[in-house]
Amino acid sequence: MVKRARKIEKGIESLKEEIKKHFKKLDNDILENDETTARYHIKELDKSLIANLEKKMALLNKDSKEAIENKELFDKCRKKLEEYKKKLSIG
Repeated sequence: MVKRARKIEKGIESLKEEIKKHFKKLDNDILENDETTARYHIKELDKSLIANLEKKMALLNKDSKEAIENKELFDKCRKKLEEYKKKLSIG
């Protein structure tokens, strides 16, 4: 189980990096008024990256310090994504 937990943790770290990259790209798209690409990044974040992060977090021990930090990060990402959706008038 320890080996599996480490693999899941590495997957979570990888997803965190991908999420950061997409948020940076999303910020650039909004600054450049490129709504089409911004919508793509929102969809990618919402349907793929954040959803996978949530699934991987559910597989870990919910009481560990890392799980609590990951939950806070997940909530922060969701809130930030909702703000971007409002900016672009996406339901």
